[in-house]
Amino acid sequence: MSSFDVPLERGRFGQTARRDTWWLYPLLTFLGLGAFLVYSTWAGMQGKYYISGPYLSPMYAPLLFGQPGEGAWFGTMPAWMPSFVTAAMLILWAPGGFRITCYYYRGAYYKAFWADPPNCAVGEPRKKYLGERYFPLIIQNIHRYFMYLALIFLFLLAYDVYKATQFPNGFGIGVGTLVLLVNVILLGSYTLGCHSLRHLVGGLFDRISRHPVRKQAYDCVSCLNRRHMLFAWMSLFWVGFSDLYIRMCSMGIWTDWRIL
Repeated sequence: MSSFDVPLERGRFGQTARRDTWWLYPLLTFLGLGAFLVYSTWAGMQGKYYISGPYLSPMYAPLLFGQPGEGAWFGTMPAWMPSFVTAAMLILWAPGGFRITCYYYRGAYYKAFWADPPNCAVGEPRKKYLGERYFPLIIQNIHRYFMYLALIFLFLLAYDVYKATQFPNGFGIGVGTLVLLVNVILLGSYTLGCHSLRHLVGGLFDRISRHPVRKQAYDCVSCLNRRHMLFAWMSLFWVGFSDLYIRMCSMGIWTDWRIL
């Protein structure tokens, strides 16, 4: 295994004794997160092509306001609502807040977007560390509350999978049904592996082995938590793909195949 010396004093921005490709991971993270942010912002501001047959894009679910006949919770968009506010903008703050405050994503975008630091043992552009004690980074501490919302969204998206089997001629399964099902599985694997949930189900006892049900739940969350980074990226990609699939079908560019 290669090794390198860690300087005892803070170096200039980008200065390092590392000889490996330390810049590759933050670069890939920047490109991956940047691409999703651009697409999700564009898709969320469209306000159309989010429904195709029984399929509802996860970026618009739950559909609070929509067009007539779309089955929105509260009917059509109120007249007083600004024209730039779409149905996606009303709900994306909740799952978005969960990801932004996620312990894994913090470390990822701190390096990729803020160079804080660019990577381990690499000089950063700041001369002092302020931590997450001041605005806006103190908001990171409400991650556990976003987790509660994310759990609710899992149930809502799971219900959308059920609705994705209700075609005009009865029960059926299309490619879109499977796309939405995979989306819930990946989101569930990411959400249920959350560090805050791990603490919630097993972090309240000195000896969790005395509580077998909580111990089993803790082990399940820990198993998912070990792959938290993997599920974070896979679920992020699949949310974007799910919206793209439904959007392309709604526009008539792709055709949804009925499997059953």
